[in-house]
Amino acid sequence: MSIVKIKDLTFKTFIPEAEIQQRVKAVAEKINKDLADKNPLFLAVLNGSFIFAADLMRNITIPCEISFVKLASYQGTTSTGKIKEVIGLNEDLAGRTVVIVEDIVDTGLTMKQMIESLGTRNPESIHICSLLVKPDKLKVPLNIEYVAMEIPNDFIVGYGLDYDQQGRQLRDIYTIVEEK
Repeated sequence: MSIVKIKDLTFKTFIPEAEIQQRVKAVAEKINKDLADKNPLFLAVLNGSFIFAADLMRNITIPCEISFVKLASYQGTTSTGKIKEVIGLNEDLAGRTVVIVEDIVDTGLTMKQMIESLGTRNPESIHICSLLVKPDKLKVPLNIEYVAMEIPNDFIVGYGLDYDQQGRQLRDIYTIVEEK
């Protein structure tokens, strides 16, 4: 287990890179099977999902497209609860199968708002694909069809997830070491 210090917090390895890659591959295989005849448009939510989206796409074998949207709702280690779309979509979603690619779903409020916003563009269907889900923290019902891993409510960093914009480049996922 390795320990990293980011700003004022200490983190320890929680999910090693090899396990992450195995789970990402399994999710991609399920998408390949389920959406084989759909030519889905993957919408990766920046900044957090960029590494997951890249690894996921390398395992997708069906015809597809990818685009990016940027939303903001975090500051430090807590969600601000206020969601603002920073970079919007240019693609026409009418009649398309859309797969939202997210790094983590905790309360689900961001995802719910994103689904409502995308729904106004008349897609054929919207699917959720998340690297991580915190089921105990969900505040709204969501059908998250593609989940690589469920985790407890710990604050995590690495593999695209950040602490105040730091730590995204770490290959493993880390959790906070509680101070004694």
